[in-house]
Amino acid sequence: MLDIRKLRLLRELAHRGTIASVAEALSYTPSAVSQQLAALEREAGRPLLTRTGRRVSLTPAGTMLVEHTEVVLADLERAEAALSASEKGLSGSVRLGAFPTALRTIVLPAMLEIGRAEKGLELTVTEVDPAAVPDLLRGGRLDIALVHEYDNVPSTMGPGIETEPILDEVVYLASTEPAEGVDMTVVRRHAGSRWIVGNTGTLCHTMAVRTCQSQGFEPHIAHRVDDFATVLRLVAAGDGVALVPQLGATDVPEGVVLTTLPIHRRTRIAYRLGSRFRPPFAAVSDELHRAARSLPQRPSTTDRSHIG
Repeated sequence: MLDIRKLRLLRELAHRGTIASVAEALSYTPSAVSQQLAALEREAGRPLLTRTGRRVSLTPAGTMLVEHTEVVLADLERAEAALSASEKGLSGSVRLGAFPTALRTIVLPAMLEIGRAEKGLELTVTEVDPAAVPDLLRGGRLDIALVHEYDNVPSTMGPGIETEPILDEVVYLASTEPAEGVDMTVVRRHAGSRWIVGNTGTLCHTMAVRTCQSQGFEPHIAHRVDDFATVLRLVAAGDGVALVPQLGATDVPEGVVLTTLPIHRRTRIAYRLGSRFRPPFAAVSDELHRAARSLPQRPSTTDRSHIG
């Protein structure tokens, strides 16, 4: 009989790529991971890994076994959800991951309501970029997470993760100049401007760079900042222009003009496959949806803001 704990390690290796990264993520030593995988190969009766120097890749048998492991793990999540549903009342902890703009606008109101209505439920929150969420969910470090994708940066959650929609946002060009229309010519007019983008590796950075490239230019990056409140203050100071999603435009300084672009950001709730119907997870999800529905409507096409 194959050991599910060893199968988890093989699954993590398939997603993370190196034994060292698997060990770090799951709090093992690299030698312990290697020993467990070697034992799994003995149980399977065939090679599951190909070793070339320090690099490790899966054999066809290893890849096939990972595919079956995803199914088994999802079934285990469903079984645990069914057991949890038989309990009276809500209790336990839920580890929620979210990106910064969602923390302030969606997660905080949901936390306050959960704390008031569900005394036996403990919600803990971690700020995390959506790019890191799949590994954190699969590795068991998060239970649910808010993630997003842009029109030009699609989601890459991968196997073992399921999502449900919660919010669609528009994206604005933030500048100090009024603009007309909602097409991309307003971006093209800033081919010679200084740009404020997110840090390399974030989805917001990729979205901004790809948007500029789609208009025929590489952005001249003046600042790399992930916090949109700071981004908008840099724009107000005349230090550049930026692309800002709707949730990032909740506190807009005097003089900043937000121009709606034909670009959208879609926020989703992500779960380990099979786990979404656990009552504690479902309760948190319900409050997140309620908070998202309570958000103010987006501004008009071109809005010269005088907030803050």
